[in-house]
Amino acid sequence: MRNFIARPEHGIVWISGASSGIGRALALKLAGEGYGVAVTARNHEKLVELQAEASGLPGSIIVLDGDVTDAEDMEHVMASIEYEHGALAMAILCAGVYQPVHGEDLNRADFEETFAVNLSGVVNCLLPALRHMKAKGQGQVAIVSSVTGYTGLPTSAAYGATKAALINMAESLKFDLDKIGIRIQLINPGFVDTPATRKNAFPMPALISPEVAAERIAAGLKTQAFEITFPRHFTYMLKFLRILPYGLYFPLVNRFTGWRERPLDRGHRPATPHPAE
Repeated sequence: MRNFIARPEHGIVWISGASSGIGRALALKLAGEGYGVAVTARNHEKLVELQAEASGLPGSIIVLDGDVTDAEDMEHVMASIEYEHGALAMAILCAGVYQPVHGEDLNRADFEETFAVNLSGVVNCLLPALRHMKAKGQGQVAIVSSVTGYTGLPTSAAYGATKAALINMAESLKFDLDKIGIRIQLINPGFVDTPATRKNAFPMPALISPEVAAERIAAGLKTQAFEITFPRHFTYMLKFLRILPYGLYFPLVNRFTGWRERPLDRGHRPATPHPAE
């Protein structure tokens, strides 16, 4: 049996984290394909700008402000979709932040903010979306994680931990959601040129634009694939690394990143390259 694939006639697409990066580009891409797209983020001005940019497209952008870390906010957004705009056909959960973490200089706030947005923020959107879809008997959910969730990497103790949790969450939910007509997909991008990665002052292999990422995701959403990952020559290399024994894994990562040779600088906490929204 083929799983549900949302089309414009099925209802609204909800995208969290839509004010920049992958979320913004994907909202424009799907509106260009005729979908009605509800966009959520904390930055109202950027969402209004996004709506204006999409004004000539076949679909439409619906601005629904909200903070994904506030569960009540997300309940209100879902209620607005349901009672003012129609059925929710698909939810794409993109909101995320990246705070580099250095083991010699740990900061509790880095973990708390990252967990609140990247992990709890997904749950806060997921619960009302799934409740709505279950009542309708169909739906499609896509969770944006990252290939950083495949393995532990330098400075990713907070960010990578949340992305690994999202991978496990999506894998675990699939068993039950398949039985009730809700299709769940996992999106694991490599490096994408977004506000989270532009602060990195070093080369990022296989870097792509948000527009290219949006094209890859939009195509993947129309397939039966569980995981959407790109660019594959990079992401499959990381898949390979995760199956290596630790005796090989840690020396290889140190070699490729040059991390062991980097001096400690307790007065400055630089970012290291990580795939991010």
